[in-house]
Amino acid sequence: MTQANGGGDGGRLTDVSALRPGGHAVVVGGGLAGVTSALALADAGVRVTLLEGRPRLGGLAFSFQRGDLTVDNGQHVYLRCCTAYRWFLDRIGGAALAPVQDRLDVPVLDLERPEGRRLGRLRRDALPVPLHLGRSLAAYPHLSLAERASVGRAALALKGLDLADPTLDTQDFGSWLTAHGQSARAVEALWDLVGVATLNAVAGDASLGLAAMVFKTGLLSDPGAADIGWAHVPLGELHDRLARKALDSAGVRTEVRTRATSVSVNENGGWSVQVPGETLEADAVVLAVPQREAHDLLPDGSLDAPENLLRIGTAPILNIHVVYDRKVLAAPFLTALGTPVQWVFDRTEASGLKEGQYLALSQSTAQNEIDEPVAALRERYLPELERLLPRTRGAEVKDFFVTRERTATFAPAPGVGRLRPGARTKAPGLYLAGAWTATGWPATMESAVRSGVGAAGAALGALGRSRGLLPDFFEEAA
Repeated sequence: MTQANGGGDGGRLTDVSALRPGGHAVVVGGGLAGVTSALALADAGVRVTLLEGRPRLGGLAFSFQRGDLTVDNGQHVYLRCCTAYRWFLDRIGGAALAPVQDRLDVPVLDLERPEGRRLGRLRRDALPVPLHLGRSLAAYPHLSLAERASVGRAALALKGLDLADPTLDTQDFGSWLTAHGQSARAVEALWDLVGVATLNAVAGDASLGLAAMVFKTGLLSDPGAADIGWAHVPLGELHDRLARKALDSAGVRTEVRTRATSVSVNENGGWSVQVPGETLEADAVVLAVPQREAHDLLPDGSLDAPENLLRIGTAPILNIHVVYDRKVLAAPFLTALGTPVQWVFDRTEASGLKEGQYLALSQSTAQNEIDEPVAALRERYLPELERLLPRTRGAEVKDFFVTRERTATFAPAPGVGRLRPGARTKAPGLYLAGAWTATGWPATMESAVRSGVGAAGAALGALGRSRGLLPDFFEEAA
């Protein structure tokens, strides 16, 4: 059955009348990278067909129904410095639904300290960099006075690194921190507190280049850069419903439940994209799919070393969802030390829950837990929540479930930078997009959107179209 928004059910695609000037582009993949690329191309006057194998858009940032709850597969946040994702929210009319906090403020509870002395905060003042974090760091109770001073010195050294230096990608962040006087406690209570959530790797497993990019951009570029934003509605409201509405308004033909099976050059020098039951002809193709799927679709000769795509590792994220019969957490979110629990978010209002409270635990670097049975995770995490949140003691657990993204991000290991391809391939008219491409960012929603704009910009140049309507944060990938 053909959907009202132009989506298909996996059979033949509907015909499109009125060929728009500027050529035809096919975008394969309906995650944030693909949606962004399709919108940017359509805004520049290109006729666009967007193909997505799933019944929805949004890629790895989506929602689903569980009874009366609308559940996000995982907790996603962004920072004020994520200018590309903020542009995307504006473009689809969703900025008001995912606001940024007025000023960075992160409660940090350390369960190894006695009750009443567990709370610390990471927050900023309205002062220039790096003074904006000075008072917070000076008062941070989870580090000794000497450790706080050493953190300040390391931050200044980090600020002096040149992100364009390719040797940074060959080093690991943990070794750099050790060489700059950071104790194991400082790494745990500060550097990994931020780095694990943004990189999906502990410092010792992360590329210095990517880590430096995160900390320089997020904490050392502008006083408000690290202010946190998150969706106050289900992700599907943004990345599927509003995204489809924006695509429809831009004239994009969106086909869900429609998977591309091959991409090849046709006899006219253009491109043929094979889907079940039909071949689509295009002047340009954007592959906005995970790296392994892109590898399988790339025609021979498209990249000098296509095997590099298979060498880009992946890392999982586990999300644990708990519904209580009463309110147990007063803050919108918190993070923790001295416990397996990493970040806890209140998802009550966004999920539509009418009574009680719904908490989502976001667990990055979950390699050791991603395949554990739900019963084992319940046995481990409910007692930890009782330690962390005293109000849970005696509260009834109404529901407990788990969502798993086994390939949530690419692994930001040292050396990954040289494996990440740019938007252009060696095949004219064929482009790559995805958070795993060479955006300079780790695997975030920001990276996905930047990659989509980069691929669209490269395609517009080949199609002879103006790039003047691309957002001003645009920097084409190499």
